[in-house]
Amino acid sequence: MNQLPQKSPLASLVSEGTNSRVESLDNLSMDNFWLEVENIKQSAEAEQEECSLADVKTQEEGEAEAEWLQDAGLSDLLGDGASENDNIVLLSTLTKTQAAAVQRRLDTYSRSRRRKTKHPVRDVRDIFGVANSEETAAKKEESSPDQIWRNVRTSNVQKSENQDYSCTVRNPGKEEMFNMDVAYSEQAAVLLKGSFLSESRRLKDGNALTRFRIPKGRLGVTRIGDLSAQDMKKIPTLALIELTALCDVLGFELKRNKAAKLKTTEKRLFGVPLNTLLENDQKLLPNTKVPLLLQALLSCLEKRGLETEGILRVSGSQTRIKSLEQKLERDFYTGLFHWDEVHQNDVSGLLKRFIRELPAPLLTAEYLPAFAAVQNIPDLKQRLQALNLLILILPEPNRNTLKALLEFLSKVVARENNNKMNLWNVSTVMAPNLFMHKGLPSKIPEGKEKQLAEGAADVVRMMIHYQDLLWTVSSFLVAQVRKLNESNSKRYQFCDKRIKNLLRKIHADKEKVEKNQAEPCKIVKVHASLLLKDSLEVHLNNATRVADVLRQFQKHLCQNGWNINTVNFLKCNNSMECTNLLLYEVGGNIGEHCLDPDTYLLDLYHINPHAEWIIKQNPSYPYVF
Repeated sequence: MNQLPQKSPLASLVSEGTNSRVESLDNLSMDNFWLEVENIKQSAEAEQEECSLADVKTQEEGEAEAEWLQDAGLSDLLGDGASENDNIVLLSTLTKTQAAAVQRRLDTYSRSRRRKTKHPVRDVRDIFGVANSEETAAKKEESSPDQIWRNVRTSNVQKSENQDYSCTVRNPGKEEMFNMDVAYSEQAAVLLKGSFLSESRRLKDGNALTRFRIPKGRLGVTRIGDLSAQDMKKIPTLALIELTALCDVLGFELKRNKAAKLKTTEKRLFGVPLNTLLENDQKLLPNTKVPLLLQALLSCLEKRGLETEGILRVSGSQTRIKSLEQKLERDFYTGLFHWDEVHQNDVSGLLKRFIRELPAPLLTAEYLPAFAAVQNIPDLKQRLQALNLLILILPEPNRNTLKALLEFLSKVVARENNNKMNLWNVSTVMAPNLFMHKGLPSKIPEGKEKQLAEGAADVVRMMIHYQDLLWTVSSFLVAQVRKLNESNSKRYQFCDKRIKNLLRKIHADKEKVEKNQAEPCKIVKVHASLLLKDSLEVHLNNATRVADVLRQFQKHLCQNGWNINTVNFLKCNNSMECTNLLLYEVGGNIGEHCLDPDTYLLDLYHINPHAEWIIKQNPSYPYVF
């Protein structure tokens, strides 16, 4: 298992806190971890395969930086005469720490290239800030990292409400705020200046885990799945840059493995890439996001295994599990496989085998070292920040599959009184299955096995316990996506005179809108083509929330003869909220955005005045209209 990020000299400032945190885990048994490792090795030996904790493969200087720049969407910066026009938009959205992270990698790449080729390379100042004239300097000042950070910082200071994102525990520990409005790397830089970083938050047992609340600003909270696929494609790039900047501030070096080359297999289920599995499954059930086999395994365990003592920990028969795998390969898609005849412990063995047999780790070969290295960050909140960014970087199939697995593991922990599997037990059993992979041989430093094993189990514990928080898209990333969309729309050039006249009119209307942003109320139209031919006029004021509009829409339906029972409601914050209707923000500086019920719409209108608002059916509920 990799130690990523690796420590740099600056990291010595916080190493003492890390050691004390790891030592605090000594009282928690690691027996389940080593027992699971032994079971995995026995299974691998029976098939003449090797499986070990993943370790990083070193790369030549400059190679890692070149790959990083490509993955960060900045590949145009690598060439001699390449134009940075395609990168200016992305660079203009970066905070000060993010821009510094890009510059640092470009510096390293440039030095290595000079040594190898002796050819001149582009100067970093061409990207980040040497002006040739006063006019150019003024333009660059508007988009400089310092100015961008000032703008983002001032625009994100909002009054907030609190929403609980911690999992339920019997005796929860202290509660703290988890700020998602300001970039994590900028928060860390402020803490570092104030010398607050050395304080370590220790994890002693499942009941002492800190409870975090996300301050819910007036624009609400955005979860993974709330943004359109088009906008979500921008998130991994931004998250990678921010993760790198965070590691830089903390004094850790972020390295990644090379992408694994997947071997072809004749099997249809086990050992098949996630993308291939989903493509096959979607032929049967369109819009499938989690492999059908995994869904079947989890469903079987939820129905008959949650109450079983030692579920996941107690191994089934390796002979039976291998036989069941062969039967599944043959009969799963025909519907002839009978789950009722399979013992629960054998099903849990099949589940763990499915995860291990994936050609590439579920956490991906590239970022498995980074997940493992989260243990090296001494502060709990910053560990969660890093995990949140890593979750956002994962490919969508991996992220959806991981979420399905973690949701099941939470259900196992919730039945602890019956199955005797608490959070730590589940974490130690599942950690080897997530962090050990036959495709990634390793050389673990002597004497480091215990520390790395505890760290892996600790990471799994955090992913299970804080999964709701980790599957949230930070407000600062959503703001960067909006700015990317706005900047991209301004790049198109039109030569037709009539189009230019139309644009003048649009800009005049926009200026009129901007002048009226301070007005206390506004009338907007909300569309619901599924239910109404005409749009619904809504009067907005500073107190109007999404939930208020949905209630108004429900009353409008009743006045037009709709049965009130056709709209499901949920009591929330002493009020009744629609649960099968959602309000979406569409167009303008966003693709499509499912809005939090507590979003204040006048604030949102000021940020995106050209968007349409559309009421749609909640896909989680059946159609009742």
